[in-house]
Amino acid sequence: MSDMVIDIDPVIVHLGGFALRWYSLTFAGGIGLALILTLREARRRGLNADKVSNVALWAVLGGLVGARLFHVVDQLDYYMANPHLILAVNQGGLAIWGGLITGGLVALFAARREKLPAARLADAIVFGLLVGQMVGRLGCIINGDAYGGPTTMPWGFTYVNPEAMIPDALKGIPTHPYPVYEILWNLALLGLLLFLRKRDLPAGMLFSTYVAGYAVGRFTLTFVRQEAIWFWGLQEAQVVSLLAFVLAVAGGVYLTRVRSATRARKRSR
Repeated sequence: MSDMVIDIDPVIVHLGGFALRWYSLTFAGGIGLALILTLREARRRGLNADKVSNVALWAVLGGLVGARLFHVVDQLDYYMANPHLILAVNQGGLAIWGGLITGGLVALFAARREKLPAARLADAIVFGLLVGQMVGRLGCIINGDAYGGPTTMPWGFTYVNPEAMIPDALKGIPTHPYPVYEILWNLALLGLLLFLRKRDLPAGMLFSTYVAGYAVGRFTLTFVRQEAIWFWGLQEAQVVSLLAFVLAVAGGVYLTRVRSATRARKRSR
């Protein structure tokens, strides 16, 4: 098996001054699928679909802002030199952790306003989130914006299209297919969550498991990427992954103890 040559133009078609890109198409498709699956799971859990839709709309907008902000901060030198590209979201460059953090905070605020149980809502969104992330990463394969470092493994991606966003120094060189690695990890995580959904878990535990599982995968897989180092030799995504993992585990422990205490009080009555 030889490396795979990626020679697809990231732009599907130019319409006047507007460029329709594969990244934009898969990003929009990922959001659409995430919303459909979230609403389906919300109904399954007895949540008001209209209220969930309202929360989801604000969460998507908040997540988009955070995803772009985290990406720009991670590539600050580049965007300081090219400030006109800061808002060019259609060209790629959205950090998943940024979207999860800001989107999650906005969703929490909106859920309280809509009087929705936050923990049950969080459990309802994890399946849509994972599927949306996987679809979005398909666009990254063509776009070349989530590239890995050079590799001698036979499954490397070799970008040759001049419009690909991978650095020129890596064009024509086999690189780790990072988007594929993440898609496979998320697929395995999705299977785990579908299995756990059948179990009697505290509300919010599925979401905590999702965050912890994604954090482990993102921390590990990011070693094949070549992004800016923050500290301790770790990249931005790895630092955030460590913090997210700790918070997710702490949250899972808290949810378990709260339910155990609640059940104990009920038995004592």
